Amino acid sequence: MDNNQKPESNKSLPPHEKSEDLGANAKGIWQNIKALIRELLEIRHDTDRESTIEAVKKDISFKGHNAWILIFSIFVASIGLNVSSTAVVIGAMLISPLMGPIVGVGMSVAINDVLTLRKSFINLGLMVGLSVLTAYIYFLVSPVKEETPELIARTYPTILDVLVAIFGGLALIVAKTKKGTIASVILGVAIATALMPPLCTVGYGLAIGNWSYAGGALYLFSINAVFIALSTFVVTKVLGFPLVKYVNSKRRRRTAQIASTIAVIVMIPSVILFVFLLQEQLFESKAKDFIANVMRYDGTETIKSSYDYKEKSIEVYLIGKRVPKTIITTWQKQLEDIEALKETELVIHQGEDPSGAIDELSMQVRSGILEDLYMKNQELIENKDEKIALLENEISKYRNSSFSFSDVSQEAKINYDGIEELGYSNLITTNFAKTDTIPTFTVGWKDDLKTSQISEQKQRFERWLKVRLKLDTLQVKSVN
Repeated sequence: MDNNQKPESNKSLPPHEKSEDLGANAKGIWQNIKALIRELLEIRHDTDRESTIEAVKKDISFKGHNAWILIFSIFVASIGLNVSSTAVVIGAMLISPLMGPIVGVGMSVAINDVLTLRKSFINLGLMVGLSVLTAYIYFLVSPVKEETPELIARTYPTILDVLVAIFGGLALIVAKTKKGTIASVILGVAIATALMPPLCTVGYGLAIGNWSYAGGALYLFSINAVFIALSTFVVTKVLGFPLVKYVNSKRRRRTAQIASTIAVIVMIPSVILFVFLLQEQLFESKAKDFIANVMRYDGTETIKSSYDYKEKSIEVYLIGKRVPKTIITTWQKQLEDIEALKETELVIHQGEDPSGAIDELSMQVRSGILEDLYMKNQELIENKDEKIALLENEISKYRNSSFSFSDVSQEAKINYDGIEELGYSNLITTNFAKTDTIPTFTVGWKDDLKTSQISEQKQRFERWLKVRLKLDTLQVKSVN
């Protein structure tokens, strides 16, 4: 073989050998990607199981400092909910020791630790009772008992609350199992899971005698707590935490059975609730989309709509040109073609005459529609009021700055014999953030006046002008 001859390339290989070579290369790339993902997401080797168990057990205890911290943080959170301040509520959650007993429940079930489970439940009950009592006392004595958006938002769980509890619980237990501490992650989870506001809302509901609010808020807290505990249970099992060993094997088996039974009892209703909330959220989302994109008719406008998942109904109020029954029938058929909206009744409200005037609707419906229209336009009205007030203020400035220069100059000549000449103009200045118009007077003083006399007369003249012209801001400049 000639030394200058190059080896054969892949192009000269038979087709079957080429495909085998490509397959080997693709397999190698896939193996490298899997190795990279495994290395990126692997947490077993960096898990400190013994220290995690010890830390969780330490956080379960609820007395002394933790009790006082909880009381104070509940007061702060109640104030934030009372004034509808999200920042204050978040600040309260940062200092609240609510997570310990809940994480303790999940971990003790996973490792079959009955003593820790009992301790976790007792401290959880104390925590809930003290929190509700503190919030109840605050709202009972508070002069402000109005329903705020922050309070209303905590009266019933949604799918978003469940998802936040799941991922927040996962983040918390993963952070706790890592060697060392990740305080910022744990505090972030304390914010995300929002266990404290529902307990404050329970106290609010009891204080005003609204059992629906109290029950709904307690339900929301229970859902969050259950899913945080479930997340802890799952992660603890996945990471292979050691089971508690008992001398008596019978007791160990009985303990394992009790723990498993508790896990199943808690898990099944939680999963059912999650599925129910997911279906309800999907129903509402599809209903909104159907009303916005399907229910369109020239000359007709949707002014109000509502939907009820339990009753499987969508109510729409139309105004303008009357929609024919054939079109409504078509909408109903299109509604049945959507999986999430099957068996849903479409109820259309519109006027009896072709004009579809709002006067044809019932008094109750008209009141509801007008209320909705008012609420939608309230922000716009407030913005216009602010603009009007700003313009009136500017006009007032111009009115105050309008005066008879002839009268002012004659009075100045009588009062200040040192003035030789007087000028006036409006000086427009800006700092690139705002622009101001400043009345400016230029004064020429007589040559025989000393510098000290000019300074004294200038100050007196400036004070006199402010009183005479009723201006807070003006300038007097000397031209000598």
